[in-house]
Amino acid sequence: MLCTLTGILVGTALVIYWFLTWNFNHWKKAGINGPKPKLLFGNLPNVLAQKRHVFYDYQKLYNDFKDEPVIGYYNVRSPQLMVRDPTLIKEVLVKSFRQFSANDFSDLVDEKSDPLFARNPFSLSGEKWKTRRAEITPAFTNNRIKALSFLMDEVCVRMSEYIRKTIKNEGSTFDVKELMSKYTTDVVSNCVFAIDAQSFSKDKPEIREMGRRIMDFNFTATVIMALTTFFPSIRNFHKFTFIPRDVEDFFIRIMKDAIRHRKTNNIVRNDYLDHLLTLEQKKEISEIDIAGHGVSFFADGFETSSSVITYCLFDLAAHPAAQKKLREEIRSYQANKGGLTYENINEMPYLEQVFSESLRLHVVIPVLSKRCTEDVELVGPKDKRIRVKAGTCVVVPYFVHFDPQYYDEPEKFKPERFAPENGGTKPYRERGVYLPFGDGPRMCVGMRFALAQAKRGIAEIIDKFELSVNPKMKLPIEYEPKAFMLYPIGGTLLDFKAL
Repeated sequence: MLCTLTGILVGTALVIYWFLTWNFNHWKKAGINGPKPKLLFGNLPNVLAQKRHVFYDYQKLYNDFKDEPVIGYYNVRSPQLMVRDPTLIKEVLVKSFRQFSANDFSDLVDEKSDPLFARNPFSLSGEKWKTRRAEITPAFTNNRIKALSFLMDEVCVRMSEYIRKTIKNEGSTFDVKELMSKYTTDVVSNCVFAIDAQSFSKDKPEIREMGRRIMDFNFTATVIMALTTFFPSIRNFHKFTFIPRDVEDFFIRIMKDAIRHRKTNNIVRNDYLDHLLTLEQKKEISEIDIAGHGVSFFADGFETSSSVITYCLFDLAAHPAAQKKLREEIRSYQANKGGLTYENINEMPYLEQVFSESLRLHVVIPVLSKRCTEDVELVGPKDKRIRVKAGTCVVVPYFVHFDPQYYDEPEKFKPERFAPENGGTKPYRERGVYLPFGDGPRMCVGMRFALAQAKRGIAEIIDKFELSVNPKMKLPIEYEPKAFMLYPIGGTLLDFKAL
């Protein structure tokens, strides 16, 4: 009996071991170099362990194989490919876009399991992605964003009043990520739903809390990614839910209310909601489609924008000379060119340099994850042929931003590297080593709006307040292990002095 039980246990252990390791020679057989995977964890141990952010696992992969154009690695037991060479990065994102048009999330949800997230262009591929992107692209024209700039001005006034009041009553230290989330929530909710979120007047406004929950899917995402890396085929027969039902119901309700209010009162305003109503009339899209577009813009517009503004303000607080130079530029434009108008902010060369450099230094996710949709052969350096099979996850690393091959002293904050006389960001983008908004057909569709919103907020704060890094802020920055996006452990603590 004991021998039989022992045999069963040993046999079971061998089957499990085989299941976990059977394809660990995948990249060796393909002739692609990479690290030896570890049982259960592969080469991304923090996907499961979460002791540090997975950013550091990807960083180690990138740095350990400096001479390789691509790196074959394993996410738990799934073979994945990191494209390291800039020429190949351009090929994946631009030249061979058709074979890499799907994000790795694209087949995890559908319109039944998660009606709102499944309608986000980030989650779509193929014809559905083309249709959705074509529907929303006209919403982000220069003229339409310019027409929305007065909303940003109004929110900036409320933000400055809130900061001054807080300094007077509670102290000068702010967690800037939370402060900037209030700013972007008010701007985006006004542009999307035509409502005032009241982030600067209420303690916990409902739309801010619901917006927080849209992005707070760390545990859910961890479980789903673990399941799909252990059992990749699960994608074919089961779809997941990222947005809770009560959050979904809330955003559908406020979108319906906003539409009803605008139609009943014959309100015409050249904003995002106006564009959605035009779509409803011309293409007969449903209310759930409109809500999906609205939530996509809201989630993308408030969360990522608040992060990039936060990091830029941190860089300026840590570099007083750059902060002073930017303040002088902002005040010069106000005195000589008619204030902080949409056009003036877009023309400020040093603001553009500072913001571009901050985007380089601080990404919000470590890699762009693409899923190969059909077999393709990439052509690497020295005409090396790299075969990629359909279904393979191919990641484009943002670590090219920190590579000394492409940037002089990449660890330093040097806005002058993007000065107009140096060509700005164009030479780096053309080379494939500057990717804050991605590249190619799936480049961030809301980039213009994000830039306008971020620059306006930065200009407001630098004009009216002097910033410094609070001594209690944890430096150097290390990222929250369990967060999906890259947030500093302990927050971004800056001191504000009213000017």
